[in-house]
Amino acid sequence: MPRKALLPRLDGWTVGVGLIALVMLLPVAIILTGLFTNSSEAWEHLAATVLPDYLRNSLVLMVGVGLGVLGLGVSTAWLVSTCQFWGRRWFEWLLLLPLAAPTYILAYVYTDTLEYFGPVQTALRGLFGWQRATDYWFPNIRSIEGAILLFSLTLYPYVYLLARVAFLEQSTATLEASRSLGRGPWQSFWSVALPMARPAIAAGTALALMETLNDFGTVAYFSVPTFTTGIYRTWFGMGDRPAAVQLSALLLLFIFALVLLEQQSRRRARYYQGMGRSVSQSRYELAGLRAVGAWVACFVPVLLGLIVPIGLLLAMTLRNADATLNRSFWVLSRNSLVLAVLAAVLAVVLSLVMAYGLRLNRTPFLKLAVQGANLGYAVPGAVIAVGTLIPLAGFDNAIDAWMRQTFGVSTGLLLSGTIIALLFAYLVRFLAVSFGATEAGLSKIKPSLDDAARSLGQSPRQTLIKVHRPLLGSSLLTATMLVFVDVMKELPATLIIRPFNFDTLAVRVYQYAADERLIEASAPALAIILVGLLPVLWLSKQIANEGKA
Repeated sequence: MPRKALLPRLDGWTVGVGLIALVMLLPVAIILTGLFTNSSEAWEHLAATVLPDYLRNSLVLMVGVGLGVLGLGVSTAWLVSTCQFWGRRWFEWLLLLPLAAPTYILAYVYTDTLEYFGPVQTALRGLFGWQRATDYWFPNIRSIEGAILLFSLTLYPYVYLLARVAFLEQSTATLEASRSLGRGPWQSFWSVALPMARPAIAAGTALALMETLNDFGTVAYFSVPTFTTGIYRTWFGMGDRPAAVQLSALLLLFIFALVLLEQQSRRRARYYQGMGRSVSQSRYELAGLRAVGAWVACFVPVLLGLIVPIGLLLAMTLRNADATLNRSFWVLSRNSLVLAVLAAVLAVVLSLVMAYGLRLNRTPFLKLAVQGANLGYAVPGAVIAVGTLIPLAGFDNAIDAWMRQTFGVSTGLLLSGTIIALLFAYLVRFLAVSFGATEAGLSKIKPSLDDAARSLGQSPRQTLIKVHRPLLGSSLLTATMLVFVDVMKELPATLIIRPFNFDTLAVRVYQYAADERLIEASAPALAIILVGLLPVLWLSKQIANEGKA
C-alpha cells in the first residue's frame, strides 16, 4: 500500500472522527498512566492485604460464570436450533429475555426470598417443624457461589444468541453427513456442531465475563471483594486517588487480557462451510421424557432469570403501592429518563459522524481511531468513572485557580460532579453500542447512492442528511434504544459520578437494598427490568422474522 494511503485525508469528517476518538480515549489513557506512577503507602497496604482477595475472587467468578453461561447458553441454543419439541418456537425468543434483568436486581430479590426470615425458609420451618437454623442446612445465597449462579442466569443469553446463530448457519449437508456416518445427535453435537460454533461461543462468553468484571451492585451486596468494590472503597472510603487509579489500571489490564484471549481463540479456530443452511433443515424429533427434559432445560433459566423476579417485584409493588409508587419514584424516573435520552441522542450523533467519516475515508488511521473510540464498552464502569473524574477535576481546579488569581472569584466545580461529567462517562462506556448499530445500517446502503448524490452536486454533509438519514431510520432507532436501556441500568459509573442529591432508579435500588428496604426498591427495580425488555423483545422479533425469511 502506498504511504499516502496510510495517512488521513485532512477534511472535516476526518478531523471530527479523530477528535471524538481522542476525547473518548482520554479516561482509558488516564487510567493506564497509573501503571507508571509511584506506589503510595495505601497501594502497598492494599497489595499486601486485600489485592490477593480481589484477584482470587475475580478469577473464581470468571471461571464459575464462564462454565455457567456455557452450560446454559450452548445447551439451550442447540435444543431450540436443532431439535423439535413442544414450545420450541416460544423458547426461541423467551430465552433472550433474562438479559433485560440486571444481576444486582436478582441479587436483591433472591436474597429477600431465600434468607432466614424469607418466605422459603419460613415455609420450610413450618412444614418440617424446624425451630432454629442449626436444625437444617440451607445454601447461603449471599456468597460467591450465589453470585456465580445469578450472573449465569442473567448473562447466558450472550452465549445463547451467538451460539444459536452459529448453529442455524451451519451447513445442513455437514450435519447430514455426520448422521449418515452413524453418529447420533450428541455425537454430531460434540464432534461437528460445537467445534464449528466455537468462535461465536467464545465471543459470547467473553461478553458475559466482561459484564461480570464490570458488576458492582451484586458483589457489593454479597460482600464479595472484587476490583470494582475495591476501587469504590479506595476512592471514597480511603480517599486515595492514586491507589484507586492503580487498581483501575490493573482491572483494565485484566479486561485487555480477556479480549486478547478471546481474539486468539477465534483466530485459531477457522471453519468454512460450502453451503448455507437449508430452509427445510430437518430437526431431531424429541418425544416422551426427552421432550420433557428439553422443555424443562429451556424453561428453568427463563423462570429463574426473569419470571420469578418480575413476579416477586410486581407483587411487592402492588401490595405496597403507597410506599413504592410515590413522588420519589417519579422523580427518580424523571432523572433516569433525562440522562438516558440525552446520552442516547448524543451517542447516536457521535456514532453517525464516526461511521460516515469512516465510510468516506477508510484509511488505517481512521479505522484505528474508530476502534479506539469504541474501546470503552470493554472497560468497567467503575474504571471509566475514575478516568473521567481525574481530568475533569484537574480542569475545574485549573479554571478555579486562574479565576481566583485574576478576578478573585471562585468558580467551584464546573464539570466534575455534574450531569455533564456523567453524560461523558456514559458516552465513553456505550458509544460502541450505538456505533455498531449505526455502522451496520450504513453498510447496507449501496455506495452507488453516494456517487449519484455527488454527481448531482451534493456535498458529503448534504448526502448524509438527504440520502442516508432517511434510510437509516430503523438503525438509528435501534442505536438509540440500546444506549437508552444501558444507561437506565448502569450502576457503577452513576454511583461514583452522579451530582449531589441527583439519584437515578439504579442508584436508589442499590441504596434501598443496602439498607434492607426491598419494598421501597421494588418499583424502581421493576421499572428497570420492564424498560430493559424493550430492546430484547425487539431483537427477538427481528430474529424470528429472519428465521421466516
